[in-house]
Amino acid sequence: MAEYSDYNIFKMEEKNIKKRAFLTNVLGYPRIGANRELKKSLELFWQGKIDKQQLLEAGRQQRLGNWQQLQKAGIDLIPSNDFSFYDQMLDMSLMLGAIPERYRHLEGDKFALYFAMAHGMQQQGQDVIAMEMTKWFDTNYHYIVPEFTSDQTFRLFDNKATQEFVEAKNLGLITKPVLIGPVTYLLLGKEKTDGFHRIELLDRLLPVYVQLLQELESQGAEWVQIDEPCLVTDLDNSVKEAYRKAYDYIASHVHLKIILTTYFGSLDDNADLAISLPVDALHIDVAYRSEQVSIAEKLPRQMTLSLGVVNGRNIWRNDLESSLQIIRKATAHLSPEQVILSTSCSLLHVPYDLETESNEQVLPSRIKRYMAFARQKVGELSTLQQLLSATRAEELQSKLALNRELQAKRHQETDIHQEQVVGRVAALKPSDYNRESNYNDRASQQRAILRLPLWPTTTIGSFPQTKEVRRWRSDYRKGNIAHDTYVSLIKQEIRRCIAWQENVGLDVLVHGEFERNDMVEYFGEKLNGFTFTQNGWVQSYGSRCVKPPIIFGDVSRKSPMTVEWTKYAQSLTSRPVKGMLTGPVTILEWSFVRDDQPREDTCRQIALAIRDEVVDIESAGIQIIQIDEPALREGLPLRRSQWDAHLKWAVDCFRLSASGVKDTTQIHTHMCYSEFNDIIEHIARMDADVITIECSRSQMDLLDVFHDFDYPNEIGPGVYDIHSARVPSVEEMTRLLQKAQTFIPVERLWVNPDCGLKTRGWEETRHALENMIEAAKQMRAAVEASGVTSDRV
Repeated sequence: MAEYSDYNIFKMEEKNIKKRAFLTNVLGYPRIGANRELKKSLELFWQGKIDKQQLLEAGRQQRLGNWQQLQKAGIDLIPSNDFSFYDQMLDMSLMLGAIPERYRHLEGDKFALYFAMAHGMQQQGQDVIAMEMTKWFDTNYHYIVPEFTSDQTFRLFDNKATQEFVEAKNLGLITKPVLIGPVTYLLLGKEKTDGFHRIELLDRLLPVYVQLLQELESQGAEWVQIDEPCLVTDLDNSVKEAYRKAYDYIASHVHLKIILTTYFGSLDDNADLAISLPVDALHIDVAYRSEQVSIAEKLPRQMTLSLGVVNGRNIWRNDLESSLQIIRKATAHLSPEQVILSTSCSLLHVPYDLETESNEQVLPSRIKRYMAFARQKVGELSTLQQLLSATRAEELQSKLALNRELQAKRHQETDIHQEQVVGRVAALKPSDYNRESNYNDRASQQRAILRLPLWPTTTIGSFPQTKEVRRWRSDYRKGNIAHDTYVSLIKQEIRRCIAWQENVGLDVLVHGEFERNDMVEYFGEKLNGFTFTQNGWVQSYGSRCVKPPIIFGDVSRKSPMTVEWTKYAQSLTSRPVKGMLTGPVTILEWSFVRDDQPREDTCRQIALAIRDEVVDIESAGIQIIQIDEPALREGLPLRRSQWDAHLKWAVDCFRLSASGVKDTTQIHTHMCYSEFNDIIEHIARMDADVITIECSRSQMDLLDVFHDFDYPNEIGPGVYDIHSARVPSVEEMTRLLQKAQTFIPVERLWVNPDCGLKTRGWEETRHALENMIEAAKQMRAAVEASGVTSDRV
């Protein structure tokens, strides 16, 4: 990588950081760009429209802009290596040489290797599948899951962290490199061979991990942030011992100042372990739970406490007075020099800059004034530092008074609180959460009406959205085309999509969702209590960004949201068309949620709005309705002791949304990138007639738990990965279906992709679905040849 020492744009300051009071610390910064510059560059690179050097330059510009922003705000501990072209866990796998065997032939081209691991490769006779992807703790960010074998080796294969530190240093800035901790890295991986547990690899990993730290130390790094969020989860004794071993080993080999960083939860019973480790500072997430500050009472005198007082997970303005109270509780036991003021977690999870939101029609100023994005949250850290350093300064006292006034006003806003909505939730009865009959009785009625074949084929909902479709939506939003013209254009695309699906031979069709920009934002726009942004993009994975709606008040449905589109699609075909909805839990989890009432209260309000839509879709003659809940597991607390209470209300909300229909109406749900092993009884309690799940990257391994539990309802295990551009062969999908039938009875299996097809192209989609349908036909032929009978046709 090129060095930029000729462009010393940062003023190098000599700071005795250890002795300064109330240092400020940012754990990570959004990397996709204020206007999604990195997303656009990545996609141009994948399309072959820019080369590797141009992509590298786009990355450098993004890092430079972030560093400048943080330095300008006066942040003391500025992160590096928080940038990634795809995912920070994938970066660690590459740095540590944890490269699965199927990619080894690509090691001569690190870029090709990196992106093949991320989303597979199918070109020039090469065909390799991507690594598995799953949710990052309880967020909507996805990470690439490391793969480990019993003979796993590690080596320092890539020096990205050092390169980026040196890049900043050559510009005149000493940053704080950010690394995933060795124990968390292993725990978040997956064993690919039998006979060992991944934590047993720690002895092999540590020498390479230390080599990486020594490289950073030799280049002049002072502080290193080592992220160990697994410390806020339930740990057995072997893992606790692994933590002791890891940090004793690190301390004996390097002399860096280590900030052991936890977030997304509370240390609780792991607090004594954390403060016993030989590190210089411990970071705790007091935005998640302010009571964690009590750890200050027993912190060793030589250790510094980093307080995550500015919430990196939500977009509401910081309550400065409450933050100051937390900080003062810490300083009752620690000196100001022992306290660092920090974001609770990386700001990766919030949009870039609130100041880019200038459209009053999109984000009204009466709501905007209560909000803060990444740039504003950095400013809040600086304000807190200044308030603690100069509490009598007139300007700062004015800021504090304004903040206090805004907090009070928010609780009094008339359009936040709707008595009718609150009353409807209060009037709910137990029967509102239940279908009329059990699954077996419903299934026999549904099969008699639908008359679907064995191995019925369908898709998850969305179809490819062309530039033309996106332009129609954009022009309609801007007022450039009339409503009637827009409706005509979307209907034209629906008509083409229905004909296309009939032509390739799908059994259950969808209307394609061409009117939808996003599966959550679309519904939020049609519900009271939501507001939106123009540029509030957040990274979900790789180049995939979402623009979460903002739930600021009580939620209710304004009018039918999807009925006319679905009704029109059904009028074009004799085959069943699914009504497509996003479920209440997913709408909640994929939005920025008001923090002035329990989340479950907000979720029940959303569930009632979706229930109204479900009933209207059924009344329009639709026999299959899919209520997607890919985020059901996402909001799980990180402590198992809290799971049952959370899942009780989450599943209740799904049931509430789905239980207003007749037995003859088939309810589907979809879940992706989730582990079901430990929540399978709650999945069963959802009582969806059909559940479709991601299974291709795991090679159907997820079905094992459904088999062991004797899951009673129907299942559609995804047979190809839509996040990869590769087209799986008929043989590949047939093998997966053959494996599926060893777990689940044939009459309860469906055939479908892993997820929606919105981001794919029409040509690859046609080839993949044609192969999928041919695989289903071959499976049907095999059943017929075996003489097995079924109540399907």
